[in-house]
Amino acid sequence: MLTPVTIGPYTLNTPIALAPMAGVTDRPFRQLCRQWGAGHVVSEMVVSDTRLWNSRKSSTRLDYTGEPAPRTVQIVGYDATMMAEAARACVDLGAQIVDINMGCPAKKVCNRLAGSALMQDEGLVAEILAAVVGAVNVPVTLKTRTGWDREHRNGVRIARIAEDCGIQLLVMHGRTRADKYMGSAEYDTIAAVKQSVQIPVFANGDIDSAEKAEMVLVRTGCDGIMIGRGAHGRPWIFREIIHFLRTREHLPSPSPDEVRNTILGHLEDLYAFYGEFQGLRFARKHMGRYAAYLPDGAAMSRFFNKLESSDQQLAFARDYFGRLANGEVRAA
Repeated sequence: MLTPVTIGPYTLNTPIALAPMAGVTDRPFRQLCRQWGAGHVVSEMVVSDTRLWNSRKSSTRLDYTGEPAPRTVQIVGYDATMMAEAARACVDLGAQIVDINMGCPAKKVCNRLAGSALMQDEGLVAEILAAVVGAVNVPVTLKTRTGWDREHRNGVRIARIAEDCGIQLLVMHGRTRADKYMGSAEYDTIAAVKQSVQIPVFANGDIDSAEKAEMVLVRTGCDGIMIGRGAHGRPWIFREIIHFLRTREHLPSPSPDEVRNTILGHLEDLYAFYGEFQGLRFARKHMGRYAAYLPDGAAMSRFFNKLESSDQQLAFARDYFGRLANGEVRAA
């Protein structure tokens, strides 16, 4: 079930990918998920207007230092010329694959007719895809949704356009733009997309367990899967899914030491990457997700969020795991 997937000169031996998530899949989190088995990771999206890249937010999103190949960056926009220029600039900065965002349902993105809003204009989709593919000498991939709304599921047509334009991998989220993240993902449209094109297709949406991963692969016939929210707070989900798909057996949960070392290491990487001020805030975001799976996590997260220095956060986290090891922390 886990067959290697080729994207241009790169082979993904494990076709289980980490989805791009704004404010989450920064370099520290991408590297962490690779360590837990993710075979492919994609950066947070960057806007196609390169005049805005001097901001701190864009500079961190465009930092791939020390990452192994293939380094994949996602761009978002609505103008074909600007998207092509952004793609070239990303390659100049070290990107080895360019991913196009046509899946983001956020209002601030769609109001500019970018992200999943582009699915309303198939002609513009073709123009943008052709422009980006023609602008760079690296593979170009596409992430999109099943359609604009449930009455306009044009995912199959978008997929065929993508293939005709030279897109080398398609990732489809099993919701329309109108669905945002509400309700449940549906996979029948993804299955139809997979049947309609020859390029590799990855399924995305609501994959949060090994059993769900297997079900989605079987139901859609896809070449791989992409995991987003299911990995936030549980980066070891990649190892669990890989083991289950290869052996049909469940791995034990990560040991307390593995969880401790993962979280503490992640915190230290965030401080090093962002600096003290920003690092504190990103640490709070990630710790809140880890806490959902930790004993007495809600109370721990509330206290953690009040701390005002990286030293305080690290000391508190170390103390928490020490008390957990001694049996002094109980689930609420």
